[in-house]
Amino acid sequence: MSNVRAVILDLDGTLLCSNDAHAQAFLEAGREMGLNVDFDAIRSLIGKGGDKLIPEAFGFSSQSEPGQRLRRRKKEIFMARYLEQLAPTPGARDLLLRLRDEGIRRVLATSSGESSVDRLLKQAGVEDLIEEVVSSSDVQASKPDPDIVKVAMEKVEVPAEQVVMLGDTPYDVEAAARAGIRVIALRSGGWKDRELRGAAAIYDDPADLLEHYAASLLG
Repeated sequence: MSNVRAVILDLDGTLLCSNDAHAQAFLEAGREMGLNVDFDAIRSLIGKGGDKLIPEAFGFSSQSEPGQRLRRRKKEIFMARYLEQLAPTPGARDLLLRLRDEGIRRVLATSSGESSVDRLLKQAGVEDLIEEVVSSSDVQASKPDPDIVKVAMEKVEVPAEQVVMLGDTPYDVEAAARAGIRVIALRSGGWKDRELRGAAAIYDDPADLLEHYAASLLG
């Protein structure tokens, strides 16, 4: 029988099929500012917060004037053009219902900003199944730094060996490892298994994990 008492959940790509949309919104915001950027370069960084993505993809600090303007415009584009078109990842709500029914705590740890989280969770159809939220607004550094995961661990107040993280990017895997907890990775974010190396297990999406729940770390 599993000893897991809490699951720390990523949001984008894990509970909501939103990674491509975030990348496209960054691309469009950058082009409006006259920046020549590549979709694939941005897409490979989705999962990191803007504090890391913007300097790596665009070449200037997220706290600079253009960095702040880019973040604002990206958010506007994402919310206006893409959010309402997004679907939950397969099985997202059913998996969280299973975790709730098993008495497992559910804490969100996302690189998205606090002002976006409520709408993202609502679009994923799981806003009523998350007990605590930790966003990039709560820490100094986003994933793959472990700060967000560590704050989430403080909220669940159970030993690290009784916590599992669920994520979809290499940055989730690294952040969990640096925080000292196991991670289950999902392919629903678009990464290959080799890029998710270090995860304790890899499944297609929440539905696949739920189908194999009894044999998983959660079972």
